[in-house]
Amino acid sequence: MNAAFGVVAAESSETTEATETAEIIGTTETAETVGCAATVESTESAESTGVAGSAGAIEAAENPETPESPETRESPESAESEARHRRAADAGDTTSMSVLGALLLRRGDLDGAEPYLRAATADGDRAAANNLGVLLHQRGYTDDAAGWWRIAAVAGSAAAAHALGRHYRERGDEPGAEYWLRQSAEQGHALGAYALADLLEHRSDVGAERWLRAAAEQGHREAAYRLARMLDRNTTDDPHDAFGRPGLGPGPGAGAAGRPGAAARSAVRSGDGPMAGPATGRVGEAEQWYRQAAARGHRRAALHLGAILEQRGEPKEAGRWYLISAKAGEARAACALGFLLRDAGDEESAAVWWLRAAQDGDGNAANALGALHAARGEQQTAERWYRAAMDAGDVNGAYNLGLLCAAQDRTPQAEQWYRRAAYAGHREAANALAVLLLQAGDATGAEPWFSKAAEAGSVDAAFNLGILYAGRDEDRTALVWYERAAAAGHTEAALQVGMALLHHGEEQAAERHLRCAAGGGSAEAAFRLAGVLDSRQPPPGPPALGEPMPEKTECEEWYERAAEQGHRRAQVRVGMLAAARGDVDSAARWYREAAESGSRNGAFNLGLLLAREGSEREAALWWSRAANDGHGRAALRLALLAARRGELAEGQRWCARAVELGPAEVAERAARLREALHQELTA
Repeated sequence: MNAAFGVVAAESSETTEATETAEIIGTTETAETVGCAATVESTESAESTGVAGSAGAIEAAENPETPESPETRESPESAESEARHRRAADAGDTTSMSVLGALLLRRGDLDGAEPYLRAATADGDRAAANNLGVLLHQRGYTDDAAGWWRIAAVAGSAAAAHALGRHYRERGDEPGAEYWLRQSAEQGHALGAYALADLLEHRSDVGAERWLRAAAEQGHREAAYRLARMLDRNTTDDPHDAFGRPGLGPGPGAGAAGRPGAAARSAVRSGDGPMAGPATGRVGEAEQWYRQAAARGHRRAALHLGAILEQRGEPKEAGRWYLISAKAGEARAACALGFLLRDAGDEESAAVWWLRAAQDGDGNAANALGALHAARGEQQTAERWYRAAMDAGDVNGAYNLGLLCAAQDRTPQAEQWYRRAAYAGHREAANALAVLLLQAGDATGAEPWFSKAAEAGSVDAAFNLGILYAGRDEDRTALVWYERAAAAGHTEAALQVGMALLHHGEEQAAERHLRCAAGGGSAEAAFRLAGVLDSRQPPPGPPALGEPMPEKTECEEWYERAAEQGHRRAQVRVGMLAAARGDVDSAARWYREAAESGSRNGAFNLGLLLAREGSEREAALWWSRAANDGHGRAALRLALLAARRGELAEGQRWCARAVELGPAEVAERAARLREALHQELTA
């Protein structure tokens, strides 16, 4: 089993998969629901879902005379309404005192609001009790605030129940928090439903989805986003493990067989990164909720929606959502937008967005910039960006620095960076480090790194382990690792498995693996598969006069595929099959290609065709090339040609060469001819 060790260049995903705990699980809600426990009910509606960045919804009196929106600037009408409420409140009207207190509270005039709210509360106004709790909470009197929220919640205020539930949760009283949040949620309060879902999800309670859905259906964008994330996670595997982080950064260095690496992408899903699967079932529903949240300005939802659309093959629409998210400050969306632009051929615009994302701390974008500059030969700039990626916490930066140093033959530095990334859990860095150690003759040091990388899911490391064990003649163990790599789609590993199975006579199993490898582009696998198929059919005879030329068989098609990839033995075989069909032109073309690539059999067969066509002089040139490369039959042909021309000494020389090269039959005939020529010369 022969193969070459390989290091695969790091790949770059569209977006960095950073986990954002506060958005998924936490004891405090995001800006969507406000950082404080207080929920202020609005004059517009007692069940308002709130506004991002506000304190929530201010509850008004049961039947305010003129509902007023806190988001609206004061107009002559609102000023007149406020004056009317103030006159009524000063005259002792409870409803006006509650409405005026709520208005002043939302405006931030706590001193002005407090006396009106206390007066309305004393008259039994539920909304005023809740809003008085909000005011006290803002002043820092949380226990007093909770007392007023309890009074309002018992009176039926959903907003107060939500605030009270948040208060209990902040103090670690989860049973109390759940009770009041459930009271709020069951009254249809969106913030209460969201807060209850957050509490239940923190406990891994399956009931969280129901309440997230309830809040989302009322237009709560954070609930819509988290519901989409939940649906996504339930339908997509998360392949992150302790030692299995794949390369995300574009690599500038050597690829699997010394090829230059190029910036690519990986379908890594982890943490809070975009997870896009088939748009069916729950994943299709997830997309709908992402879309709803994104339409309401949720930048992470726009990021995920863009990822789904891009995977579906809608780059234009994906780019639109990435742009919206990026403009809202989402660095990962800026990075993903850069990749879309690069794929569209606009590298300069891509670099602008990558720069923006990298400056915002996106390590993946920094890696992309590093690859861009490395491809331009700007090694120092590339190194600077890879270091920036590493500083941003992206272990791929260290891996890519290793690739960069390896490409510059700075082996000690490459080993240093590979080792750093490998210790951080980068499996491809572990594989690259092992290759480096093996090339330095340290097979003992290389083996554990190959093993760690392979166990973490590195297909190349599994293949390299197979090579390592095969080199020790431990073929059984080698086959185990080859099979593991082949099962993951490694073309060369599938070829090795197929060859091993052929060696053991398991032709059917071998054919399956050879087909996989040949379909993956392996010329050697295509040639060997053709050989397996060829052995099952009788040799074709020459077509009879008047009969059409027979169609090509499957085995000939595989031979041709290998031949087109430059496989010399396949080229010779295709030429032989063409000659057997009577297609002399095709046979000559394939023989010539093989011969010009250095195939002595191709040169010999081309000579035979030329000789039959009467071109003995050119035939002799090809036979000479074949004989000089060790082809005994070609040497014998040259001896016979020299004998016919009367060049007896030349004939003897080629006879001696044919005897030396063999095989036995050729050597015997050449010996008899040499003796005859000797007698002729001495007669």
